[in-house]
Amino acid sequence: MHHYLLSVIYPPDAVPPSEAELRVIMDNVNAFHEELKAEGAWVFGGGLHDPSTSTVVRVDDGQVLTTDGPFIESKEVLGGLSIIQAPDLDAALAWATKAAQAIPTVPIEVRPFQEGSGA
Repeated sequence: MHHYLLSVIYPPDAVPPSEAELRVIMDNVNAFHEELKAEGAWVFGGGLHDPSTSTVVRVDDGQVLTTDGPFIESKEVLGGLSIIQAPDLDAALAWATKAAQAIPTVPIEVRPFQEGSGA
């Protein structure tokens, strides 16, 4: 089995869902995660807070520096993720299709982990 990252990408023009729309999306995402678990494809997943809540940690000349994030200024932001296991890219893309159907207003990016990366 190979591991894949399914990233939920929020483009700059994404309109935040209403409270009712968000409940439907969360129900869809929970059902998607339950299906992943039932099929043995689930590894980990979750949603992320807004990038403005991030903190960047780095070392400079042996000193640890922390700054308010995000590290990368970007129009698109990572809103959530799922790490899955699948036999191949085609299977991972099938799962990504289900994720995109659960959250139809944003794209889902699929990226394989490097072999031996411990994932």
